[in-house]
Amino acid sequence: MKHMRLKSLIGGLNILDMRGETDLDIRQPVFDSRKVSPGDLFIAVRGVQTDGHVFVESALDSGAAAVVVETLPESLRPGVAYVQVPDSAQALGIIACAFHGDPSASLRLVGVTGTNGKTTTVTLLYRLFTALGYRCGLISTVENRIHTQISPSAYTTPDALGLNALLAQMAAAGCDFVFMEVSSHAVDQKRIAGLHFTGAVFTNITHDHLDYHKTFDRYLKAKKAFFDALDKTSFALVNTDDKRGMVMVQNTSARVYRYSLLQMADFKGRIISNTLPGLHLDINGKEVHTRLIGDFNAYNLLAAYAVACLLGQDAEEVLTCLSNVEAAEGRFDYLVDRQREITAIVDYAHTPDALEKVLRTLKSLKKRDVAVITVFGCGGDRDRTKRPEMGRVACALSDQVIITSDNPRSEDPEAIIREIEAGVSTADKPRVIAISDRKTAIRTACKIAKAGDMILVAGKGHEKYQEINGVKYPFDDKEVLKAALSLN
Repeated sequence: MKHMRLKSLIGGLNILDMRGETDLDIRQPVFDSRKVSPGDLFIAVRGVQTDGHVFVESALDSGAAAVVVETLPESLRPGVAYVQVPDSAQALGIIACAFHGDPSASLRLVGVTGTNGKTTTVTLLYRLFTALGYRCGLISTVENRIHTQISPSAYTTPDALGLNALLAQMAAAGCDFVFMEVSSHAVDQKRIAGLHFTGAVFTNITHDHLDYHKTFDRYLKAKKAFFDALDKTSFALVNTDDKRGMVMVQNTSARVYRYSLLQMADFKGRIISNTLPGLHLDINGKEVHTRLIGDFNAYNLLAAYAVACLLGQDAEEVLTCLSNVEAAEGRFDYLVDRQREITAIVDYAHTPDALEKVLRTLKSLKKRDVAVITVFGCGGDRDRTKRPEMGRVACALSDQVIITSDNPRSEDPEAIIREIEAGVSTADKPRVIAISDRKTAIRTACKIAKAGDMILVAGKGHEKYQEINGVKYPFDDKEVLKAALSLN
């Protein structure tokens, strides 16, 4: 393991007070006191659940040589360096960058933020630039990729130390470009502090994560802070069809570009046709056929095209590659039972807006006199305010609704279902069934489906598990559908 001098690690910090010697040999920075070893630098971060300042003494007992804090302890130990900063979460990001050799400086890093479309957009960009002949990195909700090496993803955006370690691996592997999802949690918790972004993309913002942010205004400000931190060497690309698109870039120093399907923009798209085989688009006057389906994917494709052009790629070559690119796993991922003429779609839609967009796409694709059957639930220990709205949206745009479990986590699945049902009107109740067991719910949808019908299984998408009372059980919506439709 490499060591660094403390003064090198803290050189970029806004230091309020410094006690002790800075010419210390540091083994590694750590923000979890349980992982501290002799010679480490412990950063006391105020988290959502716990405050790292409570564990400063424990970290010192484990041999920490130095600590970064927002508040100095009443008694200071001899031989220990104490660094006081105004924001230790911000300090952690800057220290992580320094410890790993500032990897983002040697990469062309593009971050994508927004309520919906992040995973598809970064995946499209990764696949597009790989097809263009570059070595690329991908950091997403579904997976992380270092060129062709794949590792599972635990979070949308890793913590600052894990993120910089990953970026350092990408730089060492010779990656030219890295495309990453930037969640509102990551911005708010300063996980991206110290990183240099070549570009940032805003897809949209709708109702989500209010369990964490508490108000929509705070959620909006968390997204906006990503753009506020960009410098003049970066570009900011925003979807101006979202009414808050230009709000995101009000205070940015970055060069601002716009993309849109509905109004004039730097990158203007138009849907020529939208069918099950894919979208036919006009982008800046050039036509392209793609394998992706739905208005929402038209935005994702347009964003990917715009980023590629802003990164200096040839527009014609970009369109050629985009015509062959596939979406991320679990994003409008469809199966066709040709014998029964039933189409089944698995999608990660877990917000009212995302569910509405997928269902509107299905309604535009379906033939007359066939039904859309929606199976969905809502995750436990997450934003409860969206549950009745999800119920309302599902009923408004489906012919039959089966409410079931998603990842109930520590909550009672039946209680979650009741909160979803609060959004179901009296008139809609005859078309709604509640089945808490997700596998049974999916099988039921397949049994009641008739020729030509469409089944949407929403909420979990790419996930290969179901989390119940802290335990992750193997579960794959797509595999359950295959078995129920006898497609295996």
